[in-house]
Amino acid sequence: MVCCALWGSAFPFIKIGYRLFEISSDDYSSQILFAGIRFTLAGILVIISGSMISKKFLYPKRENIKCVCMLSLFQTILQYLFFYIGLAHTTGTKSSVINSTSVFFAVLISALVLKQEKLSFQKAAGCIIGFAGTVIVNLSDTSSDSAFSLFGEGFILLSSISYAVSSVLIKRYSQAENTIVLSGYQFVLGGLVMIVSGLAIGGKISEGGIKGILLLIYLAFLSAAAYTLWGILLKHNDVSRVAVFGFMTPIFGCVLLPYF
Repeated sequence: MVCCALWGSAFPFIKIGYRLFEISSDDYSSQILFAGIRFTLAGILVIISGSMISKKFLYPKRENIKCVCMLSLFQTILQYLFFYIGLAHTTGTKSSVINSTSVFFAVLISALVLKQEKLSFQKAAGCIIGFAGTVIVNLSDTSSDSAFSLFGEGFILLSSISYAVSSVLIKRYSQAENTIVLSGYQFVLGGLVMIVSGLAIGGKISEGGIKGILLLIYLAFLSAAAYTLWGILLKHNDVSRVAVFGFMTPIFGCVLLPYF
């Protein structure tokens, strides 16, 4: 719930960040650049804090570098590239509902593909009830239509699948590598790729001043804290037991948005 509250708080603060850095709602190249800076800072925070706690500099074992790259590909690069491009071509309501399907995908991949756990009736029912809750929260938006586009709803769906795959990979990789190392280095790698991608397609951000810097630090902190805690939870629990709480993220976001 702490992780979901942190992720939920990201929605209003990202919107504030767009205002401070003068990023328009349809400028997804600058949004990708903004996200890349945020995640790179998050990775640096994780590595520095983890190294201070361990009293030694943390870095991945040579045999686990491939794991960091794979995790970064799905958890940061693909998930957020698909998400930001998709969000620019569909409504926030549709994005929220489709994005919540990541819980289904995480449970199905873990149970049916990688055989990490069994798919029980209770788990399936929990996913269905959680998804229904997300739909109900978004029913007030009457601006949505039923059209489906590849670059809109399709990309949001691919973002959800990428996140689901990353949850399963964390469960597997954390058995052989420090969760803090996985989280920190995948953020740095993914963030740098997003910065380069954002710049390559014309992204730019203005100077946000001291408020902008403080906001970026907070967004980096919440990503670092939430994903690291989430990784630790996945290491010690079934994917389905943890992933189902992801349905609370849009609830927290919905509650917090009116105050910002």
